[in-house]
Amino acid sequence: MDLGHLLHLLIPSWNSVAILALFFTYLAIAGPILPGKPVPGATLPDGSRLHYRCNGLLSLLVLVGLLGVGAKMDIVSLNAISDRGLELLSTTFLFSVLVTLVLYAAGCKSTNQGSSLEPHVTGNLLDDWWFGIQLNPQFMGIDLKFFFVRAGMMGWLFINLSVLARSVQDGTLSQSMMLYQLFCALYILDYFVHEEYMTSTWDIIAERLGFMLVFGDLVWIPFTFSIQGWWLLSNKMELGTAAVIANCLTFLIGYLVFRGANKQKHVFKKNPKAPIWGKPARVIGGKLLASGYWGIARHCNYLGDLLLALSFSLPCGISSPVPYFYPIYLLILLIWRERRDEARCAEKYREIWAEYRRLVPWRILPYVY
Repeated sequence: MDLGHLLHLLIPSWNSVAILALFFTYLAIAGPILPGKPVPGATLPDGSRLHYRCNGLLSLLVLVGLLGVGAKMDIVSLNAISDRGLELLSTTFLFSVLVTLVLYAAGCKSTNQGSSLEPHVTGNLLDDWWFGIQLNPQFMGIDLKFFFVRAGMMGWLFINLSVLARSVQDGTLSQSMMLYQLFCALYILDYFVHEEYMTSTWDIIAERLGFMLVFGDLVWIPFTFSIQGWWLLSNKMELGTAAVIANCLTFLIGYLVFRGANKQKHVFKKNPKAPIWGKPARVIGGKLLASGYWGIARHCNYLGDLLLALSFSLPCGISSPVPYFYPIYLLILLIWRERRDEARCAEKYREIWAEYRRLVPWRILPYVY
C-alpha cells in the first residue's frame, strides 16, 4: 500500500460519519430507557454522589440483535466497519478533538461550584484541554465520561466482529483468529457484566474529562486494541497444542487476577468490613485495603490487565512485533499511571501510605517491580 492510497483511506467519508452518528445516537437513547441497575458513584468532596444506570450489557446485546436482524434483511453489512476501518479511525479522531474543544469552552464558562462540574482551569491551554476542566460534564442528562467509556468498549467488540465476518467471508478464518476473538469477547462481555465496578475506578472518580480520556475511550481502545484482528486478516498463523494451552492459561490467570482484584476493591469501598478470601480485611489507617490481591502488590490489578493484553496478542505468534503493540503500550501506560497514582496517594494519605508501602513493598509484579 503506497502512502497516497493510505492517506486517501484516512479521509473521513459521509458513510463513516453516519456509522458513528448512528452508534452514538443508539447509545444515547438506549442508556436512559433500557432497564438497568442503579449504582451510586463515589462520594465527591462536596458530599454529592452521581448515580449511574448500569445497563451496558443489555444495550450491547440489543444492538447486536438489531444488527443481526439488519444483516439478515440485507439492510446492514457486517463488513461495514472492516471495509472502512481507517475512515472510521480518522472520523472518530476528529470527533474526539471537536468534543474536547467544546468541553473546554463549556468548562471555562461554567459557574457551577459542585464537585462534579466545578471548573479547574490552570491557565495552560494545552494542559486544560488535554486533562480536561470538569470532572463529570453532562449533555442532556448523560454523563459523558461514563458514556464514552461504554462506547469505546462496545466499539472494540464491533470492530472485532466485523473483522471476524470479513475473515469468514474471505475464507481465512484460523484457529488464531478464533482464539483472539474468543478472549476479547469474553473480556468485553465480562466488563459489561461487572460494569458497576467501573464507577469506583480512578478514571471515573478522579480524572477530569479532557482529550486524554475522550481520545483514549473512543479512539485508542477500539482501534489499537483490535490491531491483532486486523493483522490476522492478512497473516495466517497456526499454533501448536502447547502454544494454545499456554495462551489459554495466560488469559485465565490474567482474568482471575484482574477481575478478582477489581472486585475486592469495589466490595471494600462499598463495605469495608466484608471478608477477603474468607478472612477479615486488613485495612491500613481505616482507608487502604491490604488484604487479598491488594496485600500482594499495590497495583496488582495492573498485572492482570497486562496478562490479558498479552493473551490477546499471543495467538499471533512471535513472527512480528505489530500484534504486540497493545501489551507494550499498556505496560508503558500502566507504569506511568502507577507512578501518578503513587504520587497522589502519597500526598493524600501521607503516613498511612508510607505504612502501606512498608507492608506491601511491590508495585505491580511481586519480587520484580
